[in-house]
Amino acid sequence: MPDGPGLSLTRCNVDSVRTDRIFARLDREPEPPKIEIPGMSRTRTAIFGSTLAFYIAIVWAVLITSWLVALDWKIMLFRPYEQWPELHAFLDYFVVLGQRGPTAVMVAAWLGWRSWRQHTLRPLLTLGASLLLLNVTVGAVKLGLGRRGPHYATEIGSAEMFAGGDIFPSGHTANAVVTWGILAYLATTPRARRWLSVLSAVVALGVGATTVYLGTHWVSDVLLGWAAGLLILLSLPWFEPLIGRTEAWIFAVREVWRDRRRLGAARPAPAGGRLSPGLFPQRHPTARSTAQADGPAREPVAAGGAGRSPGGSRTAVHPAQRPHTARSERTPVTPAGSRRPPHADRTGAARPGTSPRPVAGG
Repeated sequence: MPDGPGLSLTRCNVDSVRTDRIFARLDREPEPPKIEIPGMSRTRTAIFGSTLAFYIAIVWAVLITSWLVALDWKIMLFRPYEQWPELHAFLDYFVVLGQRGPTAVMVAAWLGWRSWRQHTLRPLLTLGASLLLLNVTVGAVKLGLGRRGPHYATEIGSAEMFAGGDIFPSGHTANAVVTWGILAYLATTPRARRWLSVLSAVVALGVGATTVYLGTHWVSDVLLGWAAGLLILLSLPWFEPLIGRTEAWIFAVREVWRDRRRLGAARPAPAGGRLSPGLFPQRHPTARSTAQADGPAREPVAAGGAGRSPGGSRTAVHPAQRPHTARSERTPVTPAGSRRPPHADRTGAARPGTSPRPVAGG
């Protein structure tokens, strides 16, 4: 049965509505009306204190070579990668989720897109602050304690501390906690925060267990890495004021550069090598008229300057000639070189050796 005009019009309206919805989703979102910035609440402070105590306890247990070090050696000698060799190929790729370079690029790409849609630099600045804290704190403890890894251990049962190593705490584990946990920290809705928290916890636990399976870290390294990453996430609210000031400064610098571009666009480059009249101050009209009055008068020259003869040669155009006047009509001009005042009784210069001619009647 052919479609009637009414049914065709209805389908067109439905398609247009769907198209409008698609383009509305593709458009940039305005700045969210409520961006909840987490504060350092009592609960967060209590969790931070408990995690810090756990961190110190792990370090102390390794320093005194307690039962934790014995557990490290038992799992290392068990060699999990030999017990379950079929998992080795998959876990070699899975552990990349804890490497700092690839994970930072992936998360920065996602947060950069969010920053563009929400017109704010807070996601990227928060990620940068967390990675900076991670490198400073974890790197300093690694170099300070200098623990060797399982593959480089020399004495069974020893803690392998202060031996020039750099694996305590586990950098892969701490990086997985911070990099994936920052997504949950920056979530804008409670539901998204819960799901992202579960996802980041699973990834962080999996990366830590994978390093133990591959034999690159002790169990105590992984425990300390989890604590180190969690401490960084919990301390981020203390750095929110600094992040806000940095964002405001970046936006202010951007506005300055925009103003400079606008000024540069308002002054286009002169075409044909001619200077723009606005670059140099013009002479005042009164000064120009005064200069013209003081200087000698010039005859007007025909427009076009020099013309061309029919043969192609350039000919000069002379000004119009003045009419000649008779000598008697000209105004007598006094020589400019003589400054001697005129004398009425002086008729001429006397010759040397002769007396002046006597005046009649004298």
